Amino acid sequence: MLFNSIDFAYFLPVVFFLYWFVFNKTLTIQNLFLTAASYFFYGWWDWRFLFLIAFSSLVDYLVGIGMDKTQDISKRKRLFFTSVFVNLGLLGFFKYFNFFAENFSSAFSLMGHPVADPWMLNIVLPVGISFYTFQTLSYSIDVYQKKLVPTRNWQAFFAFVSFFPQLVAGPIERASALLPQFREKRQFDYRAAADGLRQMLWGLFKKIVIADNCSVFVNDIFSNYQTLPASTLALGAVLFAFQIYGDFSGYSDIAIGTARLFGFSLMRNFAFPYFSRDVAEFWRRWHISLTTWFRDYLYIPLGGSRKGTFKTIKNVFIIFIVSGFWHGANWTFIAWGTLHALFFIPLMITKRNRVHIESPAKGRYLPSPTEILRITATFCLTTAAWIFFRAESISQALGYLRRIFDASLLSYPQTGWEPLGLGILIMVTVEWIQREKQHGLELAKTTLLRPVRWALYYGLILCCIHFGGIEQNFIYFQF
Repeated sequence: MLFNSIDFAYFLPVVFFLYWFVFNKTLTIQNLFLTAASYFFYGWWDWRFLFLIAFSSLVDYLVGIGMDKTQDISKRKRLFFTSVFVNLGLLGFFKYFNFFAENFSSAFSLMGHPVADPWMLNIVLPVGISFYTFQTLSYSIDVYQKKLVPTRNWQAFFAFVSFFPQLVAGPIERASALLPQFREKRQFDYRAAADGLRQMLWGLFKKIVIADNCSVFVNDIFSNYQTLPASTLALGAVLFAFQIYGDFSGYSDIAIGTARLFGFSLMRNFAFPYFSRDVAEFWRRWHISLTTWFRDYLYIPLGGSRKGTFKTIKNVFIIFIVSGFWHGANWTFIAWGTLHALFFIPLMITKRNRVHIESPAKGRYLPSPTEILRITATFCLTTAAWIFFRAESISQALGYLRRIFDASLLSYPQTGWEPLGLGILIMVTVEWIQREKQHGLELAKTTLLRPVRWALYYGLILCCIHFGGIEQNFIYFQF
């Protein structure tokens, strides 16, 4: 079920009403209802994969209890590796089986032993498997390391794993932050719910008005890149940068806002990343839940930056390559991750990776000329890397880049994108004004007069209705 669909427009108010007014007698009943609603939400796409979520939840729930019952180190390790094997095994099979089969076949062909019929399976990738797999895996890791006391409340645990707002595309929540919220009595908070609705509206605007309209141009430009002038290719790359931002941050805004309607607080996943002044700052602001997951569960255990320059560089490469591979079973994603590692390492070596911690132009309306140059340079680097992310193959990405550096780069790109450019400008302006807030529409009552605020809300709603095309999947559903 898509957030930007009529189905969800019916689903959400019904679930909201039943949650607060019918199934609110006890916490257990509320959690069971949330689990049922979440399974219905996920099963709307394909009911067969509900068994996958249920199985993953059951394994990690039992593993957590098992590790808590014993102090035997070897037994705790066996239980922990059972969780790792099940979670990564399911993820590897559904997401990476064909990738490895195809590449093994290619490797044998290069060695002069072609495989006539490589064993490929028609595997359907379950929506969101990378997200809920990492969420349950973090629970097992924290319990194994004794950073978290495992829960015996299975209703709370199953609701935590399947919580529908963030089930299929995050944020990837830690059990230590989200699970306790399922064990505490929730009270309806009008102010939190109202702010949640504003965040949902802003997310829908970014998805429907910006991302979905960008996709029309991006799909056409990337499909015909061999015949288009360089200026149009540059436009396509920039529009894809805003497409993926509007799409994914829009999803996160809707998820976080929806969770607030039900009395839950989810972690922030985007902090206006295109205002970053270097790539290190970009990664502190982009997909924060995944970045911090890799930092805590992979980078730091590998030694982080504590064991000398060479190992620091190695660890940075591992993190970014794994991050790229997490996004998809294609060499383009690995290239995308490698590029970001190359952008990041000079900052790490010169110890400038944490120079820009505060928001740009803090306390000022406009950025300084130096900040403008740094923001522009960082945006250009990340946009160039997005070409590999969007391309279907390494050769297509390289061909696309080669054609950008052409004399026609100075020509005017194809027409028709100008109204969309105005929409992007409005989005960027609003988020620049709100850059020290949690989201684009975080407004105190005193910020704007009531008629102005409601005019803004209705204006955004009308934009979503008028400029919305055919509903499209969120990009990160494929991951």
